[in-house]
Amino acid sequence: MPELNPKLADKSVFPDPVYKETVLKPLFDGAKTHHVDGFRAIDRAHLVMLTETGILDAKQASAIAGALEAIDREVDPSTLVYTGEVEDFFFLIEKELKARLGADVAGRLHTSRSRNDIDHTLFKLGLKQRIDALMVKARHLLGAMIDAAEREKATLIVAYTHGQPAQPSTFGHYLSAAIEVLIRDIERFEEARKIVDLSPMGAAAITTSGFPIDRQRVADLLGFAAPLRNSYSCIAASDYITSTYSAIELMFLHLGRLIQDFQFWTSFEVGQVYVPNAFVQISSIMPQKRNPVPIEHMRLLASQTMGRARTVLGVIHNTPFTDMNDSEGETQSMGYEAFTAASRVLDLLAAFVGAIRIDPERVAESIRRSCITITELADSLVRIEGLSFREAHEIAATVAKAVVAAGGGLAKDGYGPFLDAFRHSTGREPSFGRDKFEEIVSPEHFVAVRDRFGGPAPAPMAEAIGVYRDKAAAFEAVANEHAGHEAKAARELGEKFKALVGAL
Repeated sequence: MPELNPKLADKSVFPDPVYKETVLKPLFDGAKTHHVDGFRAIDRAHLVMLTETGILDAKQASAIAGALEAIDREVDPSTLVYTGEVEDFFFLIEKELKARLGADVAGRLHTSRSRNDIDHTLFKLGLKQRIDALMVKARHLLGAMIDAAEREKATLIVAYTHGQPAQPSTFGHYLSAAIEVLIRDIERFEEARKIVDLSPMGAAAITTSGFPIDRQRVADLLGFAAPLRNSYSCIAASDYITSTYSAIELMFLHLGRLIQDFQFWTSFEVGQVYVPNAFVQISSIMPQKRNPVPIEHMRLLASQTMGRARTVLGVIHNTPFTDMNDSEGETQSMGYEAFTAASRVLDLLAAFVGAIRIDPERVAESIRRSCITITELADSLVRIEGLSFREAHEIAATVAKAVVAAGGGLAKDGYGPFLDAFRHSTGREPSFGRDKFEEIVSPEHFVAVRDRFGGPAPAPMAEAIGVYRDKAAAFEAVANEHAGHEAKAARELGEKFKALVGAL
């Protein structure tokens, strides 16, 4: 009985209204918002390749080129409303081609390609553009941080471990540590971009095509470095997505730690960073308040960025190794929001780092109260008095406890406790007096003697800043090379396509 066979009894018509509103319409809107330029470039590059390889003749190619150009003039994607008449944006363009050329000629553009390779090529084009734009901002932040590190290379700060004052250093030395992490983060993006920069076009559905296509030619016209070799990988691997969003996640996890330090350092209790009025908001009720809320906005935006990137990775986790919607339109659109938030963080952090200053009075008071130069007293006792470090450490610890208990400062109030502790431990007098003691426990001396590779003293800092500037210049050169390659490809594609239009 036919009514018992669901295939024979099915009288439904595509699309189901609920499916249309919950899936097809959002996908269509995402395509028209994010990928119109990509669709145009892919159609043109594929058409040029089909013509050059002889798969299409010149008359057919010219007719298709003219119709594509007409669609661009006559159809404004931003005004399109999804009706369900066609399945998606791809089929809308094909419908427009058929209306102008008829089914036979219009249908020839899709020779030897699939929505599978088209989609992943679209997404790679979109990611490359976003990576390049984001890296412009990352390099700007890097430059701002290097400038600040050079400006503040001799500016004393209190360095913390476990949330407690630990040793004096310089703000330039602290920023240099963050600079090195940012450099590695930019390098991770460059490695991710190399994966993104391999063209899937020509893979078709899975296994390429029996037509004599030229995958390298399409890759060149679209500005890719090369075609991705394995055609199954083109539609299944998705590691271009995971590499990109892993790089985003790590960059903003790392920047979030720097931002959190700024929050701590600007607190009233610490106060070693001064935030200019331009970055301070007030309270509606408490007249004394200076709220450096840009730090909070950077923190929340960095967390949003990291969270969105991690969500993309989570969506792809445990998916099959094949072409599937989990890695496609809606996931791509969701991921683009991570780039938007990321851009805001990089812009604001670059401006903030350039504007803030260290409050020398607060730093000096914190150093005085915390005895954080005491490590150098222990080191100096080893070098000058020939003690073991452990004995020197115990003498220095006794001095620090006495000074802190008395509420004093090490330089002014530490010499007496030092003499007592030294005599008690060694049974003799030290070989230096008060003036030398005060020099040893000064923060300036502490920094100056730490002149080994990577230390905060002037010589290693100058060397480090030079290295960072060289690295920044190298990043800029690579970016210019990318931009030149993309521009050259776009020019050639435009010229080849216009030649087809002109052949009508």
